[in-house]
Amino acid sequence: MLRYDPDTDPRSVRVGLPGPHEWTFSRALLELGLRTPAASGDVRVWPCGRVQAVVEFHTDHGVEVVQFESRTLVRFLVRTYIAEPVPT
Repeated sequence: MLRYDPDTDPRSVRVGLPGPHEWTFSRALLELGLRTPAASGDVRVWPCGRVQAVVEFHTDHGVEVVQFESRTLVRFLVRTYIAEPVPT
């Protein structure tokens, strides 16, 4: 479901949904959304309580909502930053 390819797009992450749906958005949005509500285009991310985060994908046909454990997203982000550190 969560994907990262530093060779293709080092500043983006991908979330695969059932069927052919895959969303690409900045890993900075995902990181910010773990602390406070954040949005970019059709993607919204926000903390949900102390242990979960919500990622919401908007289309002309409706909204898809995915709930993650926050620590799962943090571990995923750490792996992306090991593979491709944030430029300074």
